[in-house]
Amino acid sequence: MVLGVSLDSVESHQDFCRKESLTFRLLSDRGGKVAAAYGALIDLLFVKAAKRRTFLIDPQGRIARSFQSVNPRGHGREVLAALDALS
Repeated sequence: MVLGVSLDSVESHQDFCRKESLTFRLLSDRGGKVAAAYGALIDLLFVKAAKRRTFLIDPQGRIARSFQSVNPRGHGREVLAALDALS
């Protein structure tokens, strides 16, 4: 299962998914709790943002692989290769 999480609103996610033809769920983390739990929250007093990161979670719920600096271009292939290596 693939899930995306960002600090944006549900409405903006719906627009983004439509625009980009995404076929996976994009979840809204408006309060930043998920981003903070994964060490991806940037909190600059009045502005919160999330770093672009990818985590592969194993069936037991543990982080099997972490990508800290994600460049969207080509990242899908990188993740698929990592999944193959974990199998």
